[in-house]
Order: sequence, then C-alpha cells, then structure tokens
Amino acid sequence: MQFHLNGFRSGDPAVAPALPGADHKAQDVDVLIVGCGPAGLTLAAQLSAFPEITVRIAERKPGPLEVGQADGIACRSLEMFEAFGFAEKVMKEGYWVNEVAFWRPDTDGVLHRADRIQDVADDLSEMPHVILNQARVHDFYLEIMRNSPRRLTPDYNRELVALSKSDDADHPMQATFNRRDGKGTETIRARYVVGCDGARSTVRGAMGHALKGESARQLWGVMDVLPVTDFPDIRLKAAIQSEGQGSVLIIPREGGYMVRLYIELGELRGDERAADRDVSAELLIAKAQAILAPYTLEVKEVAWWSAYEIGQRVCDAFDDVPEDARGTRSPRVFIAGDACHTHSPKAGQGMNVSMADTFNLGWKLAAVLRGRAAPALLDTYSEERRAKAKELIDFDRDMARLFSAKPKDDAEAEQFQRYFTQHGRYTAGVETRYDASLITGGTEHQALAAGQVVGKRFHSAPVVRLADAKPMQLGHAFKADGRWRVLAFAPEGDSGQPGGAIAQFCDVLVPVIARFTPKGADPDSVIDLRAVFQTPHREMRLEALPPALLPKKGRHGLTDFGKAFCPAFNGPDIFDLRGIDRSRGALLVLRPDQYVAQVLPLDAEDEISIFFNGFLLPA
Repeated sequence: MQFHLNGFRSGDPAVAPALPGADHKAQDVDVLIVGCGPAGLTLAAQLSAFPEITVRIAERKPGPLEVGQADGIACRSLEMFEAFGFAEKVMKEGYWVNEVAFWRPDTDGVLHRADRIQDVADDLSEMPHVILNQARVHDFYLEIMRNSPRRLTPDYNRELVALSKSDDADHPMQATFNRRDGKGTETIRARYVVGCDGARSTVRGAMGHALKGESARQLWGVMDVLPVTDFPDIRLKAAIQSEGQGSVLIIPREGGYMVRLYIELGELRGDERAADRDVSAELLIAKAQAILAPYTLEVKEVAWWSAYEIGQRVCDAFDDVPEDARGTRSPRVFIAGDACHTHSPKAGQGMNVSMADTFNLGWKLAAVLRGRAAPALLDTYSEERRAKAKELIDFDRDMARLFSAKPKDDAEAEQFQRYFTQHGRYTAGVETRYDASLITGGTEHQALAAGQVVGKRFHSAPVVRLADAKPMQLGHAFKADGRWRVLAFAPEGDSGQPGGAIAQFCDVLVPVIARFTPKGADPDSVIDLRAVFQTPHREMRLEALPPALLPKKGRHGLTDFGKAFCPAFNGPDIFDLRGIDRSRGALLVLRPDQYVAQVLPLDAEDEISIFFNGFLLPA
C-alpha cells in the first residue's frame, strides 16, 4: 500500500480525505446502481475510487444483508479482493476449503468415504478457496465505499418503479423510486444505469429483456446449522450420495462450528413450484438425517434456511443495445449478476460470477466517464460476460445433474467425482478466458510467456521488490484503480542498463504513455509500467534503472520505488514458473481487471501503440 505521495497525513491511510459536500445525495449522477447485492457493491466500490465520478446505489431492502445466501468464495474472487484491499480480512475470518470428501454406498448399501482429495490444485492460485457469509463480503465493500472521497453509502428502502429515457442530453436515463420508508417517491437522473437487482430485475424488465432457459425441476433445501454429529467429515467439504434417500453437500462454515447443508428434496411435478411443497426447517433436518444414516445428526440451532428449485437461465444481452444497432450507439443501461443469469448453487459460482460481472464493467465505465476511453469500450461488457454466463450455465447443468443422479454402480458414482476434479480450475474461477476483441489481442506471441495466457487472468507468482527486498506476490501490486499495466520481463543479462532491451523499450513506451496521460497527472496514472528482471536483487543496481522505472510523482515529485522486481530468492523463479522466454524476455499488457490483453516481444513498438490507440483517447 502506497500513501503520503501528496504530503504526510496521519491516521488510517485506507480512509481518503473527504471531498467537500461528500454526503450530498445528488439527483443527477454519472452512474445509478440498482441493487446492493455482491454485483452492485463490487461496482460501487470500484467506482468510489474515482472522486470525479458521482454514484448513487439504491436498494429496496431496509438495510444491509445480515445473514444467509451465498458463502463460497473462489480463488479468483480472493485475487480480486486483494486488488480492493480486503483479501486478508476474508482469509482471516473465513473457512478454508482444503480437501473434499466423497461419500457413497458400498456394495451392502452402507455409506462410506470413497475418496478424499485436495480441493485447490498446487499453484492454481496464491489464494485459497474460502467460505464466508455473503453479508461479511458486503460489509467489506461497504467499508471501502464509506472510506472513499465521496463517502458513498447506499440508499435503502428505495424500490425502483420506473426507468425511462429523458430529454436531458447529459443524463438521459430517469429512474423513479418508491420510498418504502413512507417518504413518497424520488427521481434520479443518470448517465448510466446498472441493474444489479436480482432474478426479478425491474431494470431488466424496463430494457425488454427476459431470462431464457429451463428449470431442471429439481427441488433443494439449504440450511446453516449448529450440529452435534458423529459424521467424521463434518468439517470437510463433503459430497454425499446415499443409497435411496438422495444427496447432500456439506460446506463447513466460518467460526469452526457452523455447517451449511445443501439437501436434495426430489423432483417437482407438473406446474409445482418450491413454495408448493411446504418445506420447513424440520423437514430439511429429517431429510439430512436420513441421507447421513447410519451416522447421527442433531441440529442444535438453525441460523438460516431456504428452499429453491434449480434453473439455468440467461439473457440475450447484458445491455440495452440491440444487436442490429451495435456500433451505431453506445449502451446506457446494463444488467449484472442474477439480473442476467441464474443457476444452481452447487458449483459455488453465483456470488463469484456476479462480482466478476461488475469488476469487468466498473473500470470500463470509469474510463469512459473520465474521458480516458471511447464509448465503444462499453460494448465489450455484454460481449465478454454473456459468453462467460453461457459457459457457466452449461457447466452448472452438468454439475447439478450428476449431483442429483442416483448412481447405479461404482463406475457411475465415480463419474461425478472425476467431473468435480477435472473442473476444479473452473470452480476456482481461473478458467475464464476472453476472446480476441478491442481490448484483448491474439496469441501470435504466446510462446514468449506460455503461462500467462492471453484472455485469462494474470497468474501471479512470487517475486522480490528490488528497492526494499520485500518478498511479495507480483499480482498484488496491481490494485483496482482503473490503470492499464505494461509488464516487461527482461531477457538474460539485462539489468536495466543503458542500451539494454528494457532501457530501449522504456524509451519507446514513454511517448506512448504520455499520449494518453492528462497534463499534470502522474506519468503512470493511465498506463502503469513495471519490469521484472532475471538478475538476483542483490546483484542489481537500482540507480542504473531507466527513469521510467523510477518515475517522479505527486505534488512533491517523489520517486516511486515500486516498479522493479526480481525473482524470489527462495524460489520458485517466476520466469520458470510462468514459462517466460529467458533469452528474449516478454511484454505483457494487463487490463485494469487483471486479465492478460497482450503478450508481445519487447521490440513491439508498433503493436503496442496500435493496441492502445484502438480504444484510449489522447489526453
């Protein structure tokens, strides 16, 4: 964490100085967010980093979420939380999913542990798979918002009743809210509206979109309980398929005592819905007891429970631009999370994918609103995230079917386990890959960095920061601040000396960066240049680095010493770990959401200039 750049300031560095009138609730805003779920709060937290952007976020409920709902946090989501600055809090408080147990009947029909495997493969991510109440994730986002320059807080008790276009050229969208606290209605005008308002989204309805797909007609119950049991794997994630009573998925919860149970309740018939079954907590407990027999289960307290039917549905588009009008006008309204895709909770992807939606959208909105990028950038949101939602639907359909299927024999029972194991990368959230587009290049030079796949998230690795010899994860240097990263990996023998490949590249890149950097702004405020050398850090000479890797910043012209890195002195070596070409080096361009946009050679002056000219606006 860097602070004191523009002068010494005492107190908590995470709390930004408040702007004058920070608590003012403007009626005309840049972005109106509808819904305070994980998608809405991720977006609000991202946008709160930019003081010049005005945001309102409205929620129909009377206050913040307190209990229940999602709990699984994928490795990729924790990587994202690190960019926001609260990953350590989540890891400290949450349950770590280290192993998974698989239980099924033996030849005599008696439940037994068939296998026990590692949950997250080695080097899949530097982050674990964690379980934590969604309400706590909300709390961390709300804290970021409160600490931002605009002291952003949600407007609760606001139910959206109408969304339409207005005649205001600056704020063309008009939203009318019914104030559920009895204070009438409120109208907010916005440049952009983002609907994060759930499966029954009013924003989606106003856009004329609908969720399309089919229900699997499978009923499940879920409950968070404090149990007393002799089942030996109660503190492991466990998938249990019984002989004739159905299936249950055990997810241990944070705190060491609470457990979540996903309980199969059978198929729905005809037009029957979940509400027609008269499901109760007592019914769920009895069903879980039957599935776990001969093991005993006594529930001492139920913290939360619900019943739901599995369905996989997705919208045709995630913004308000018809396909035949794409390219002729820019979107003004977006939907994210459950508002545009729904699925079962079996794969643990609901909250994770919703947050990934708005982490994708947030930096794009900020870039356009701040005049850094052309509005065409906004078209990539629906294009990228709808493709990922469709993949999730297909994966979820298979996962739900296999979990609910009664195995006829060991071979069929093992099919679910193999599927679970093979798709561990997917459930960890690290398999998302964006296709080539305006902001994602091709794979012509992929061999230069085989382990940093174009279109996938940057795969972090251990390094040492040159200036202070700090061991760290390289990916943790990239925060949720809207900046593009250019990461240069030096060829063998290059320590940043004059005339070397890194120095020559810096000379070429500096004018490219300057083209897009506003006058008076820090030189890395739009494009952030960093370098990784093969030379051990104790053999490097900091003072020999090119000036671009020791930039002067802030009102005092202070030197930023955080731009150069070397391989970890205790290994593993980042060049070996991520397949970086040692003889030629490599150049990575990273998007603000940490995805690899380009892999290029260090002398790719024309390619990198053409790439940024494609969507960034000259300052």
